[in-house]
Amino acid sequence: MLRETTDNIYTLLVEDEDARVCRDIPDEACNEQPQAFVRQLLAQTFTKIGDALTSSRLVLAWMLASIGAPAILISLLVPLRESLSLLPQLFIAQRIREHELRKWFWVAGSVAQAMALLAMIPALVYLPGETASLLIVILLALFSLSRGVCSVAAKDVLGKTISKSRRGRLTGLAASIAGLVTLSVAALIWLAPEPAAGADQGVTLFVWLLAGAALLWLCASVIYAGIPEVPGATEGGGNAITDAVKSLGLLYTDRDFLHFVLARMLLVATAFAIPYLVVVIQRSGEGAMASLAGLLLAEGAAGLLSGSFWGRWSDRASHHVMATAAGISALVIAAALCSYFLAPQLLSQVLVPALLIFAAAVAHQGARIGRKTYLVDLATAQTRSSYTAVSNTVLGVFLLCGSGLGVVDAIYGTTTVLALLLLVSLLASIFCLTLKRVD
Repeated sequence: MLRETTDNIYTLLVEDEDARVCRDIPDEACNEQPQAFVRQLLAQTFTKIGDALTSSRLVLAWMLASIGAPAILISLLVPLRESLSLLPQLFIAQRIREHELRKWFWVAGSVAQAMALLAMIPALVYLPGETASLLIVILLALFSLSRGVCSVAAKDVLGKTISKSRRGRLTGLAASIAGLVTLSVAALIWLAPEPAAGADQGVTLFVWLLAGAALLWLCASVIYAGIPEVPGATEGGGNAITDAVKSLGLLYTDRDFLHFVLARMLLVATAFAIPYLVVVIQRSGEGAMASLAGLLLAEGAAGLLSGSFWGRWSDRASHHVMATAAGISALVIAAALCSYFLAPQLLSQVLVPALLIFAAAVAHQGARIGRKTYLVDLATAQTRSSYTAVSNTVLGVFLLCGSGLGVVDAIYGTTTVLALLLLVSLLASIFCLTLKRVD
């Protein structure tokens, strides 16, 4: 009964006559593709919703600010969440490769993320502000390290269980469904009455968000554990440091992979642009768009409306998706700068800021889906874990260097940072068009 239901859901979602065609996975995996597709779709959806509910850029930053956390701790949230999930992957990948089944690493990492979020709740409720914020930052570091384990395992499992022409669609569908749910949550927060001064409703809201996100990760781990993963190759396991150095050699020996890593570094501009856009909007007088509910609404709508589109397109030409996303990001930044200098009254309205944040989120969504699909399609079964780990490690270092944008902001202003990100986005768009076609 369960298998029949899964098969029907898969057929409904894929909607192709050749839905059962498998281009690059074993026959035994092909037979189980419907179940693997649906389970990974659900797991990805749950974790994407959890990511939105615990966004370090927005939700956690607001949470720490509400309890009086020092500015230095708040400034660490985004670098820690992004970098610590990427930097260790080069070493983690070697350990994962020693095991024929990689899904259990994802399951363990997902449970660990849930536990880290749950541990934040008593700290938030019972400890004084500075102590609580320090503990929350430490727990976020553990959360991010666990996330790194999931990232390496997920791409390997995806490549082993889902055929090339279905991977982007899976990721896109998950983004769309998660966007719809996030949109609903944001609407509820938007309609909820503001807490009275000195009340603890704000803390209560964050407790519910943390608990809900933790539950989503736990549910995802249960679902993911049932994926019918076929045993994979275990060649390449050994000393982590030695093998890590060897893996880094891919940047010199594999030209196509090097080009992808460079493109991914440039695409970071699509993510960096959003918080700086919010700052410009705030300074122009429209504080509502910088609210928790406002940003969640914009990001939720972006995921809902663009996820499936980007996913389907990625299955045909993922490098074109990345190029288009970077181009949209450049246009959004240019529009924001023009409005700021030539017609600042536009940014004090509701519609224009909403459209800017929405379009920026759509661009970021496209960049994420496109580069994930491209990496999995570019790699083989033997190189997938190494590709993922090397690219993520290099990006982690680059993200740490990207914290220097804060220095540029302090000296030259936010508009200068946006101008730099505009140039990088344009360069990313052009560079992505030169990538090797892998679909």
